[in-house]
Amino acid sequence: MMVNLHSLISASKGKAYWQLIRGDRPVGTLLLLWPTLWALWLAAEGFPPPKLLLIFTAGVWLTRSAGCIINDYADRWLDPQVERTRTRPLARGALSGREALTVFVLMMLAAFGLVLMTNTLTIGLSIAGAVLAATYPYLKRHTYFPQVYLGIAFGWGIPMAFAAVQGRIPQSAWLLFLANLLWTTAYDTWYAMVDREDDLKAGAKSLAIFLGDMDLLAMGVMQAGFLASLALLGRQYHFGLPYFICISLAGVVILWQFKIAALRHREDCFRAFLSNQWVGLLVFIGFVLAFF
Repeated sequence: MMVNLHSLISASKGKAYWQLIRGDRPVGTLLLLWPTLWALWLAAEGFPPPKLLLIFTAGVWLTRSAGCIINDYADRWLDPQVERTRTRPLARGALSGREALTVFVLMMLAAFGLVLMTNTLTIGLSIAGAVLAATYPYLKRHTYFPQVYLGIAFGWGIPMAFAAVQGRIPQSAWLLFLANLLWTTAYDTWYAMVDREDDLKAGAKSLAIFLGDMDLLAMGVMQAGFLASLALLGRQYHFGLPYFICISLAGVVILWQFKIAALRHREDCFRAFLSNQWVGLLVFIGFVLAFF
């Protein structure tokens, strides 16, 4: 009986850790991975060096998981009050804050170990990226713009990828960074709209709350800027028709988001958010075909 009880406790803990790092929710990892892959392909003008591809892919998973941990740690006061997050491990007491922080440190150290296999510029940028990841969760207490900050954090892999491949950060890297900043801010606003009523009651802040009834218009402007930036990038590199077809298809998915979530229902906003994994994939296919 004691052995069985111990096994049940261990299994429960293992499941809690898996949920803590969002192993059961891979969409967030994809949303961080796609821009990193865009940058690697653009910087290498084709298939990037396999070593860097492996380093950045593993680094994305580690840093996204670590980011989720520190987010849950920072929001352990808020998550029990929000319908969508009240069952998270820290919110329901399945793990302690110390346990969560231990895993966070280990993952960040592992990610930094990967970066040490690149160059000095990339290592320096990774330190700034670590600061972004660690501080983002605290913004919702003090500012209405955590979605913008997340856009910076999620896009930081772009200059890092260029630095690793080329040893420099050209202008095109910052144009791609801007495109991703606009896209991430827009799709994370869909995410914030899911929690808007709960956040208002709990006293948390978000861009969805700040924008109010102007939310759809603002997101439309951001998504238009995202697509326009990608189109400008395509012109600068003289990409062919397949690239622009992929960008257009990504635009169709974005239009579909506004169609299904026009009434701002919680479930529809979440569906709109999730569909951005396909936007990222379509853009990635465009970069692959551009250098095929």
